[in-house]
Amino acid sequence: MKTKFIFIVGGVMSGVGKGVTAASIGRILTNKGYSVSAVKIDPYINVDAGTMNPVEHGEVFVTQDGDETDQDIGNYERFLGKDILSSNYMTTGRVYLSVIEKERKLAYRGKCVEVVPHIPEEVILRIKTAVKDSGAEIMIVEIGGTVGEYQNILFLEAARMMHLRAKKDVQFILVSYLPIPGNLGEMKTKPTQYAIRTLNSAGIQPDFVVCRAEKDLDIPRRHKLELFGNMASGSVISAPDVASIYDVPGVLEDQHMGNKLLRNFGIRPRKNNWTSWKKLTHNIHNPGKPVRIAMVGKYFGSGDFVLPDAYISVIESVKHAAWSQNLKPELAWIDSEKFENGQAPKDILKDFDGVIVPGGFGKRGVEGKIKAIEYCRTHKVPYFGLCYGMQLAAVEFARHVLGHKKAHTTEIDPSTPDPLIYIIPNKIFEETKKYGGTMRLGAYPCQIDKNSKAFEYYGSEMISERHRHRYEFNNDYKDAFNKKGFKTVGICPDNGLVEILELEGHPFFIGTQFHPEFKSRPLDPHPLFVGFVRAAATVN
Repeated sequence: MKTKFIFIVGGVMSGVGKGVTAASIGRILTNKGYSVSAVKIDPYINVDAGTMNPVEHGEVFVTQDGDETDQDIGNYERFLGKDILSSNYMTTGRVYLSVIEKERKLAYRGKCVEVVPHIPEEVILRIKTAVKDSGAEIMIVEIGGTVGEYQNILFLEAARMMHLRAKKDVQFILVSYLPIPGNLGEMKTKPTQYAIRTLNSAGIQPDFVVCRAEKDLDIPRRHKLELFGNMASGSVISAPDVASIYDVPGVLEDQHMGNKLLRNFGIRPRKNNWTSWKKLTHNIHNPGKPVRIAMVGKYFGSGDFVLPDAYISVIESVKHAAWSQNLKPELAWIDSEKFENGQAPKDILKDFDGVIVPGGFGKRGVEGKIKAIEYCRTHKVPYFGLCYGMQLAAVEFARHVLGHKKAHTTEIDPSTPDPLIYIIPNKIFEETKKYGGTMRLGAYPCQIDKNSKAFEYYGSEMISERHRHRYEFNNDYKDAFNKKGFKTVGICPDNGLVEILELEGHPFFIGTQFHPEFKSRPLDPHPLFVGFVRAAATVN
């Protein structure tokens, strides 16, 4: 079958839900028997998402092959149930860099290299490379930003060119927002009408408009958008707010969106398998007892707002695990600086069943995290430390159990007499290209001690997990940790680095140098998160 392409663009405002819409459509078409993958285009000059502030841009999601990408790649993996590789992610910076490098190597054979057509042609080449790498029969391409912004016009031009060359193989979906002003109480279609016309000005007529709103879209407004947007009957799709993002595929499927897309392509459903997804949504809406988890971090606050997107994969992983155990996940975001400013950890954490300290960088909030970790260790509260959360658990243990009062990570205190966590010399990684210049990125193997809870959870001695960090556990302290019961139960066979620390005699006190949250999926929860929520639900 000739590959089919679905381009998804946004209208009216950012954050409208393009990524979830793209992922949901991918799930629908997967359930109908097609091989589906997805590409995310970010209109930033950054070459990757690794240098973007997580408060502003959201989580940096790491792929299996070590690319630092937008959080929507994580949504694609979770909804599609498959790995998305680096070729499925591009930014303006990455595209321009590639074109400039080609020009320097005389790849254009003396031609004048211009923004048009060479930038759009590079975008098209990258999309086709993603098709080749993924083997997708249907490729969904999400263009970041909002129509009308100059940042994404060249990506829209690439989409227009692809449609011009193969009209029957390319469709466009506009995801737009329909506001309901409080003083009017009436849903307004005019902003979306303007978004459609703005898209028209780029030479693109949407095949479908997915209408995001607080409420369901009524028939008069559907007809108005079809008429003034030059849309075919049935091409305006309602996407009201729902309790869970995993409800979205069902909302779209109820309006036959999958079959409509396939019909436009001239193909038919091969099957219609919704059994697993319906079981998932049933568990989401019919949970058992609650399990209360505190996320202790620093990337939550932005002015008067709480922005948990900085840890979206961790949050979703907790939910996946809880739903699989018929539990109701209740998460709260705790700013670790509260514990540095005089508030006792027990005053807050005593109300929770488990605590997670996720990954991060920098000094702010570190001592507060260490206080929270000490509370969990001494009060038998299930604790899960991810990357930085493992490193700080090691620092806490060294200070309060091993007696190294000034132990620290050299990231924070380069002159510490006990560098529990430090940067490994680059020579260890000279045989691999995974180090990413300054970080260990992507998947690495880990061998697990059979006499550990980690082995019990995984059910396997050899696993593979994804990394994103600069600092490592100092193996000079390995024997002392093992003797005192904080066991190094997971080791990377490639380089001897510690991957998992596990405290003996505790309901659940595990730290991982890797990021297990990047591999959790709603239909396949990560085993360590399952073990964590089980312990949290059992202990308290």
